[in-house]
Amino acid sequence: MKPVSLWNTLTRMLILSGILVLSTTGFSQNLATDNTIDIGNGITIHYVEKGSGPPLILVHGSLSDYTYWLSQMTPLSRHYRVVAYSRRYNWPNSNPERNGYSAEADAEDLVSLIGTMHLGKVYLVGHSYGALTSLFVAARHPELLKAIVLAEPPLVPLLKNLSGRDSETGKELYADLQTRMVAPMVSAFSRGNTEAGVSTFINFVFNDPQAWHNLSPASRAETLKDAHEWEVVLTRGTLFPELAIADLRAIQTPVLLMSGAKSYWFLGPIDSELLELLPNSRQIIFSNTGHQMWLQHPDEARGYAEAFFDLYP
Repeated sequence: MKPVSLWNTLTRMLILSGILVLSTTGFSQNLATDNTIDIGNGITIHYVEKGSGPPLILVHGSLSDYTYWLSQMTPLSRHYRVVAYSRRYNWPNSNPERNGYSAEADAEDLVSLIGTMHLGKVYLVGHSYGALTSLFVAARHPELLKAIVLAEPPLVPLLKNLSGRDSETGKELYADLQTRMVAPMVSAFSRGNTEAGVSTFINFVFNDPQAWHNLSPASRAETLKDAHEWEVVLTRGTLFPELAIADLRAIQTPVLLMSGAKSYWFLGPIDSELLELLPNSRQIIFSNTGHQMWLQHPDEARGYAEAFFDLYP
């Protein structure tokens, strides 16, 4: 086996799982200096920005941080003032642990960030848990948004309320997630065993009990670097907060849903239901892509997002 084969295999596994380990070494070399901002309530956020023009905020998912958007900052900055930030408990942030943490709390942080930076109305791009954060902003603070792009928000409680023929399947998916993923993760993090909690997730989404074990020590260490968010949310908050059907139907903000045809099996039904519920939404499905369309097809994803935002100047 050639030396690169192990890395290629690992990278492919991490992309499919929704996690890609990104080295932070070159991040500051490609962007302006890392900044910090006090958004109130004792919370300090690290962020980077580049460019000028209409403000565009990039919101990363779980087991991730603002370095996720490394490859997108420069090309997007040609048309936008781009801000990528790390959510409250992700590297390199160091914030006090508080009860009640969830994507809804992240949404309030984002609202505070927009206000503190005096950005006015913004465009949002959210990936995974960052997309869920962005969805809560759309529901609670639509006055701050021009349009948003959501890449597979894990609005898991929606599985309990799928319409039509998918109703029973959705309930079964929800129960399976709670039994085989969420409950064991809560147990592990409550015991202070972060690695066991993260490995539960990795093994679940791969449907392979050895998936975490098969990653290299360096890759496991990089993944655990951004696990503090789960240490807080799974012991003191809510991993998958609910958003009422009526609230979803009331969202008037233009929404582009980005979906991967080869993504996690429970995310497709959520996106399909959101497409029906959100009154001003449309969908792009990447036929040969998993959860990481922004990494697997960065130019195409950016092109779709920019074309969509052009409709709502």
